[in-house]
Amino acid sequence: QVQLVESGGGLVQPGGSLRLSCAASGFTLEHYAIGWFRQAPGKEREGVSCISSRDRRTTYADSVKGRFTISRDNAKNTVYLQMNSLKSEDTAVYYCAADPVGQVLSNICVLAGGPYEYWGQGTQVTVSS
Repeated sequence: QVQLVESGGGLVQPGGSLRLSCAASGFTLEHYAIGWFRQAPGKEREGVSCISSRDRRTTYADSVKGRFTISRDNAKNTVYLQMNSLKSEDTAVYYCAADPVGQVLSNICVLAGGPYEYWGQGTQVTVSS
């Protein structure tokens, strides 16, 4: 059964840090580009960051550049999102997703959700004092 499971969300004060994990089962994550997306109440889903398959090229939304870092550990079939200097506007449900473009193009990932085939159930991140 193909599955993506996010973890690591929670409540953190402004300026704090969290590391989200996205664990895959039922398929080999290293052949996929992986993206992190978020959706806050009343807002549209937003692409946050992505990492390509073999080349591990990364892309970040302007709103998180310099604060978030995406990485992958293929041996653990897991992708991470390290989030530092968190702000209240980072509060959202965070989702990871897998894009099969990585099976063909090793240096491509996009922050648009359309190409992504598999999605996790999401993990809540709340930044509040």
